[in-house]
Amino acid sequence: MRKQLWVIGVAGFMGMSLLAFAKPTPSSVLNEASVAQNDLLTEKCYLPSDETEAVIRSAANHTIDDSASSVLLNGSGVKVTSVDGIDDEEDQDNDKEEINVKDLISNLNYDRLGIAKVDNWLNIRQKPDMDAKIVGKLPKNAGCNIYSIKNGWAKIKSGNVSGYVSSEYLVTDEEAEAYALEVGTLVATVREGTTTLNARFVPSTDSAKYTLVPEDEELEIYREDLKESFVRKFVEKYFKGEGAEYIADVDKEEMYKQLDNWMCVRLDNERVFISKDFVDVSYQLKKAVAVEKLKENKAAGVTSARVSMVEYAKQFLGNRYVWGGTSLTNGTDCSGFTMSIYAHYGYYLPRTSGEQAGYTRSVSSGDVRPGDLFFYGKGGSVSHVAMYIGNGLVIHASNERDGIKISNAYYRSPIKIGRVIND
Repeated sequence: MRKQLWVIGVAGFMGMSLLAFAKPTPSSVLNEASVAQNDLLTEKCYLPSDETEAVIRSAANHTIDDSASSVLLNGSGVKVTSVDGIDDEEDQDNDKEEINVKDLISNLNYDRLGIAKVDNWLNIRQKPDMDAKIVGKLPKNAGCNIYSIKNGWAKIKSGNVSGYVSSEYLVTDEEAEAYALEVGTLVATVREGTTTLNARFVPSTDSAKYTLVPEDEELEIYREDLKESFVRKFVEKYFKGEGAEYIADVDKEEMYKQLDNWMCVRLDNERVFISKDFVDVSYQLKKAVAVEKLKENKAAGVTSARVSMVEYAKQFLGNRYVWGGTSLTNGTDCSGFTMSIYAHYGYYLPRTSGEQAGYTRSVSSGDVRPGDLFFYGKGGSVSHVAMYIGNGLVIHASNERDGIKISNAYYRSPIKIGRVIND
């Protein structure tokens, strides 16, 4: 009989973010074209079909702001004010929203649930043997369907990855079902047909766009139901001075009347707002990520040096994110991660993500190669960096919840793709 795990009434929950792998969309993500006449439909936007250089702007054509007044730079080695919303510590007050999913019954859909209880991840092997090929990684607190357990090995499937893991490190059955309530995440998935979804600085269609999020991308929900007190505090703290320009056209009192249409979600270490009309909400566990060794292909520009760099970087998957850190084993932030990977191969990169964007040579999305760097942020201000590993994916030190993880390269619209290796 199929066992179903129902999740009801998770209150005040802020869980671990999951590894989201949407279909890569290497399109001109910055050339947004609005397709509707009303405000809500402007939250659903489409992209030009042609691949254009305009999406990858040269660092020479924009200003990368590393100053403490910037609201965009996070995890770049210099602590600055960010658009990261109200700090978690400050959010523990009487105004804090209770995330109530009593009407959202989410079926986790596992016949026999197992959850990885490890510090970083579990290797998923092709056969039940320590010498067998590694076909995937099961991250900390990720869920899997257990088909059988025999001789210390569990045959599992998680996401699109099937194989064997050491059963010693799995929480199973009733214990797993209880544990799922502690480590799962409320997730907003961009609906099919929504080519890109606008993520905004504040919950208003008159707010500047923070970035664009592609179809099928999964975002951790920070606040599903917004309260006026939370949004007022958010605006007062983060949108004074230079930050005010991003919400200059917003009628705040009108915005406070329309909060039912919006939710607050996390993007790496930042918090942004999206329309509820173009997402589906569910309660989920992390899933496994496939690990396929990159193959050399000189005709496609995939040299042995690039293969080596990518495989080296993947060794640190699941390790800790530490703001200001540069240690691949004991903790690093996003720019510390890319700097340290490149340093291992004798290449210099500056310390911050903004400086790295200015240092690298721009390439188009059609010419991207493994080892190139993806820079994210708002407009011309860089806040995050990741390294391309092929097949539409990047590896990056994302945040304290996820550490070093693999994501769709276009999980948010890149400002620039930069190249260091000239081969």
